Amino acid sequence: MASEAENRKSFAIQADYCAAMDAPITARICTALGQGITRASETGRRVLDWPGEPVGDALVLRLVGGLHALHRRGVPELRRVFTGDEADIGRIGATLDALLCAYDLPLMPWLYGPPQTNEAARSAGLMAGILHLAQRYGPRFEVLEIGSSGGLNLMLGRYRFDLGGVAVGPGDSPLTLRPEWRGAPPPAADVEILSASGVDIAPLDLTDDRDADRLQAYCWVDALERQARLETCIGMLRANPVALERGDAAAWLEARLAEPQPAGVTRVLTHSVVWQYLSEAGQQRIADAMLKAGARATAERPLGWVMMEPNRDQHRHEVRVRAWPGDTPMELVAHTHAHGAWVEGLAPPYETRPYVMRAY
Repeated sequence: MASEAENRKSFAIQADYCAAMDAPITARICTALGQGITRASETGRRVLDWPGEPVGDALVLRLVGGLHALHRRGVPELRRVFTGDEADIGRIGATLDALLCAYDLPLMPWLYGPPQTNEAARSAGLMAGILHLAQRYGPRFEVLEIGSSGGLNLMLGRYRFDLGGVAVGPGDSPLTLRPEWRGAPPPAADVEILSASGVDIAPLDLTDDRDADRLQAYCWVDALERQARLETCIGMLRANPVALERGDAAAWLEARLAEPQPAGVTRVLTHSVVWQYLSEAGQQRIADAMLKAGARATAERPLGWVMMEPNRDQHRHEVRVRAWPGDTPMELVAHTHAHGAWVEGLAPPYETRPYVMRAY
């Protein structure tokens, strides 16, 4: 169990991360909460006595998501805070602490589970990794995603991408993802997503307005482009729903890896901002399942693993790729903005080491 000081510090850590992600209003809210939250409310007591690891559990984003939901519903006390008109940290902290008391009942459930950001633009980082696999094994893919949330990244085969001048995806897609590209371009290769299925311990049903509203509340108030993109993606999903199941990630993946794999198709595990929410036992089961399946992989039935996960030391995310057959360790092929605003492609030789969220 973290101390109160450690739980308060997690707000400053998140504020730094938000500032690095060009979200000054959300950064200010995080700072003010860390300084101003008290034990006057049940929500405040729960936060200050958080039983887990506050950064890994994304405690701050849980609470900020709940407050943003109240703002979206028109709670007047939050208007100046969430528009950025109020910039005084002390006044913001006092306002928010009073809100926790007044809205304890609707806010507490936001602390019960991890945030569901499900940012579609993260598909740009995932697609960059898939292009490395396509260069090796060919264009045809079966995507298995864990931690799918509402399923927006299961539609990566429906999006159009411009990745440093490398175009991939249907030209008539309602959504084109064109992140600012830095560094080396990804391999220029064709990609055809034959199928995409996913699992989440608590999936959002974006055909339901309540779940859609919840996802939109986790989208930072500063991020106007993200909000517009989310609206487009929800429309795409409602027009053609995705294959998304409720379940345990490790058990689901083990079952999928045991299913027959068509010849000439690369089966690839993908996930983005998910690993930190899995138990150590769950992480190990997934890694073991992939190693076992990798040992069976052939050039005719390859296996890949593409992850986009945070590096909290450097305030950016990493795209790592592993491929079988072969014994090359997981390779770091790109850095990326947390919400896909930019991608920095790396050139070989690639760094090879196991993924860790924070090294220091």
